[in-house]
Amino acid sequence: MSAGARHTYVIAEAGVNHNGRLATATRLIDVAVEAGADAVKFQTFRTESLVTSEAETPEYQKNVPGGGEHQWKVLKQLELSFEDFARLRTHCDTRGIEFLSTPFDPESARFLVEELGVRRVKIPSGEVANLPFLRDLAAFGRPLILSTGMSDLAEVEQAVGAIRGAAATVPLTLLHCTTNYPCPFEDVNLRAMVTLRERFGLPVGYSDHTMGIEVAVAATALGAEVIEKHFTLDRTLPGPDHRCSLEPDELAQMVRSIRNIERALGDGEKRPTPAELQIRQQVRRSLVLTRALVAGARLAATDVMAKRPAGGIEPGAVDRVLGRRLRVGKAADEILRWDDLD
Repeated sequence: MSAGARHTYVIAEAGVNHNGRLATATRLIDVAVEAGADAVKFQTFRTESLVTSEAETPEYQKNVPGGGEHQWKVLKQLELSFEDFARLRTHCDTRGIEFLSTPFDPESARFLVEELGVRRVKIPSGEVANLPFLRDLAAFGRPLILSTGMSDLAEVEQAVGAIRGAAATVPLTLLHCTTNYPCPFEDVNLRAMVTLRERFGLPVGYSDHTMGIEVAVAATALGAEVIEKHFTLDRTLPGPDHRCSLEPDELAQMVRSIRNIERALGDGEKRPTPAELQIRQQVRRSLVLTRALVAGARLAATDVMAKRPAGGIEPGAVDRVLGRRLRVGKAADEILRWDDLD
C-alpha cells in the first residue's frame, strides 16, 4: 500500500454479518477468497466495553430484521469469542487470504496484535475522536488504516496528529467514508478522498457504504489504494448490515472490475500500443496521385491527395512535395514515396 502502488488492496468486510456464528464466518472467508479479495475483515469487541446498556441503535438498524432499539442487545448476539477469532485466523492462513479484524477496545486490540499477530490494524470511523485509543493502537507499531466517516478535516488532522505523536513512522492509510447505510450517491463526496491525499500526503482509499459497486470502482480510478466493502452470504438475512452489503457474486464482480480498472489506468506514458502500431498502417494516410503522371512531371496541389493506407509520404509533408518532379511515371491512386521524387 505504498504511494503509487498499482495494486488496490481490497478488504472484503464481513464485519458482523456472521450473525454470531463461527460456521457462517468461516464461509464468509471462503467467499472472500473466491471473489479474489486481498483481505477479509471482521470486528472484535466486547459489548460491555463498547456500549452502555441504554445506548440507542442508529436509526438504520432499528427497523431491520435482527435490529432493535438498543445497541447492547444487538451487539451482544453478534459477538464472537477470542477462540473463534483464532480459528478464523487459522482458516484465513489456510486459504491464503489476510485476516483482519477491527478492535473496539484495548483488550481486543492486544489480542489481535499480540496473540493473533495481525499484520495491520483497521480503525473504524467511530474512533476518530478517541485520541487515547488511537495512540494505543499506534504504539503497537503495526500499519494502520483509519476510516474517517463522520469527520471534518480538522478532526482527521487531530487523529493523524495523535497517531504520529505515538508512533511517528508507523505506516498510515486514510479511508474516506460516509457513515450512512446505505449511503446515497449524492452524499458520497468521493473527491474528499483526493483532498485527504493532498492535505496529508498519505496513501488514501475508500470505505464504501453505497449500494452496488460503481463508487468503489470509481474510487479506484481516482487513486484509491485501499477499497473496503461490506459483503454477506445473503442480503435478506437478519442483522444490522446485511441489506447494505454485496452478495457473493457482486463481491466477485467488484474485485474483477477493480482489477480491470488497474490495468486500464496504465503507467501514464502516452505511446501507441503494439496493436495500434499494426492498425495505424491501415488507417493513417499517404499522399497519392490524383491522376497518372509521366516521369519529369512537376507536382502541383491538384495532383496529390491523402488516402489510406500509410506507408508512403505522410500528408504532413505535402509542402515538401509540391513543386518537385517525378523521377518515374506513376498511375492515378498510386502511393508516393520519397524515392519517387527528384
